[in-house]
Amino acid sequence: MAKLLIVTQVLENYGSEANPFWKAKGSSEYVVKNFTAFTAVNATVQSLRHEIEIDNPLYSEYIVSWEVVDNDYLTDFERSQLEYEGRIDFPTTELELAA
Repeated sequence: MAKLLIVTQVLENYGSEANPFWKAKGSSEYVVKNFTAFTAVNATVQSLRHEIEIDNPLYSEYIVSWEVVDNDYLTDFERSQLEYEGRIDFPTTELELAA
């Protein structure tokens, strides 16, 4: 089994709608567990865009990359939680594919 890992860029507007000043504020990660649609990765990502991406005058989040990873893959944040806390209290956001 595998996971589909999707990574985003987050931006916040520190200006106004008329005079925007966008600053990068990190990223977010999303996973689709038990992923098997290896020949339709791009189509799968496109079908999930509406659940992930946000674009308004004050905040923007958009997909920057995706890849298929092993089912036991942990994000850097999840690995850090295990290393320092011994458990994962804040897992990566899971997305479900429409049936």
